[in-house]
Amino acid sequence: MLGQDARATSKVAPESKALRGIWLTRGKDGRLTAYVPGEGGLRRWTESRPGGPGWDAQDTVPAPDLTHLSVTQNADAYVHFAGRRERSAADGEVTVDIVHAIQYQTGRPASAWHSLGTPHKEADVGRRLGAPVAVVSESGEVHIAVRNGRGGMMMRRERPDGKWRGWEDLRGKHIKQEPAVVALASGCVVLLAATHEACLYWEQQEPAGGFGAFRSLEITADPGSLSVLETAPGRATYYWTDPEHGVVAYRAGTGTMPLGGAPGDGPHAAVRTSLDGLDCTVLAHRGTNGTAVVGVGVTENEADGLWWSDTGAPCLTTPALAHDAEGLLVMAVAGPDGVPRVARQTDGPGLSFGQWREI
Repeated sequence: MLGQDARATSKVAPESKALRGIWLTRGKDGRLTAYVPGEGGLRRWTESRPGGPGWDAQDTVPAPDLTHLSVTQNADAYVHFAGRRERSAADGEVTVDIVHAIQYQTGRPASAWHSLGTPHKEADVGRRLGAPVAVVSESGEVHIAVRNGRGGMMMRRERPDGKWRGWEDLRGKHIKQEPAVVALASGCVVLLAATHEACLYWEQQEPAGGFGAFRSLEITADPGSLSVLETAPGRATYYWTDPEHGVVAYRAGTGTMPLGGAPGDGPHAAVRTSLDGLDCTVLAHRGTNGTAVVGVGVTENEADGLWWSDTGAPCLTTPALAHDAEGLLVMAVAGPDGVPRVARQTDGPGLSFGQWREI
């Protein structure tokens, strides 16, 4: 969800950046946890009780040398972290690998980081490895998709018994930045990745099975802005930024749909929620003026339009969205000062958020 292509020289990766972002998860006990990058790892805040509004004191999940991070959860609410790690050797050479860790319980320490290595034997190609995106399928299998150093798509999967499969080459070419990946209620995982000319699409043939050959779709998306949401059982809707039309949605069988808005850089947070008895989709992104912007519309009824609202909250990256233990929607942002702030859905018709509060 973060960063740029890592086009590296033999010694350094000049476009690599310090880890940025904010992530919001809900544990099995109903408490929310917010993660923001800090020195040496992830600063972590956990709700004092389910539904808040108080938060416990900050602690840290050690996560050194990460340039990118993806956070997902399984059916037991275990938090899976998949990161791109970049380290310098004594000779000045930069090595890159993909790493994985798990937090099993809310507020408890995470496991040690386990290296999944790299699909490349050539160090210079390995330094161009992209950002990982992790999802967990209905079967409990962790899927980590990553653009390889030659612009194709690679996958690594952890079986439910904890053993990792080897790197799988899903092929493709000219992929820019990370894909949009979703585990569907059907048990299958699907991917969409942007090139400058089209988008490439992969679909798992059956739950826990292999992926067929990719298809090239004649649609273009701003690289780095792709997001995805399951909007009906077994059906995904993709969102991205278009310079002319703002946010654009795409779903198989419907084509592209302009949704308006004025997004800045980065992808879009997306979640479904019930509003006034309707199944609605909520989108959030960093607007062109650097503040968090929210869009709301009826799920799979984009033709009626989305209602957009600028929250006025400064944010450095894409906001995070999650439901709390009471079913209320919570938005979290990381401001220019690095301090996380949250706003909680208020009672009443439609969608409105209360006052922003520092955690």
